Amino acid sequence: MITVRPASERGVTKFGWLDSRHTFSFGDYRDPKHVHFRTLRVINDDVVGAGGGFDTHPHRDMEIITVMLEGELVHRDSMGHQESLKPGEVQVMTAGSGLLHSEHNGSASEPAHLIQTWIFPEAKGLTPSYAQREFPVGARRDRLVRVAGKGNGDGALPINQDAALYLSRLTAGGTATHTLAPGRGAWVHVAAGEATVNGTTLRAGDGAAIEDEATITLNGVAPETDVLLFDLA
Repeated sequence: MITVRPASERGVTKFGWLDSRHTFSFGDYRDPKHVHFRTLRVINDDVVGAGGGFDTHPHRDMEIITVMLEGELVHRDSMGHQESLKPGEVQVMTAGSGLLHSEHNGSASEPAHLIQTWIFPEAKGLTPSYAQREFPVGARRDRLVRVAGKGNGDGALPINQDAALYLSRLTAGGTATHTLAPGRGAWVHVAAGEATVNGTTLRAGDGAAIEDEATITLNGVAPETDVLLFDLA
């Protein structure tokens, strides 16, 4: 069963330097029908204007995964990290018992585009941590690459939950498949381009909850399509 969440129905936060779309309830956007899906709590599609950014603010008890699509995001946190996140890179943070961080566009002239997701952790009060890695587009062209999940033996960034995030860059006519274990569900989000998911068309910003499907088949429609796939207990 596939349930589509159209891009046009997402929540909106828009002011000055920020243009954000919320798949699930977030901030001032409240929708009791769309609060979370399994352990997936947040998918925010953020465009941060030149010179803009989020000043220092707290997080706790959440696994935060950021996928950089365009531009540059400069991250600073209370653990002492100061990093620049660029296209093709993924960042994970265990907020755990609490941390402070800031995120700012690293360019004074160009916007930055990112997808930030939150996943409920397996326990509260975990020790905060940070990791970042590049996952080159060429390595995920017409295939799904696990970029974050429980354990990191395959190079995926570790998170504290029985969940996994896969990325794919599909070409027009390209195909990638994923098998769901019994009882698990998936959420697919198209960040850019257009694809079909088990025959259902999704365009940029669209998402879909997938349950009771043994196999997920992604087919690229646009010349380049960026897809996030969450495999969730």
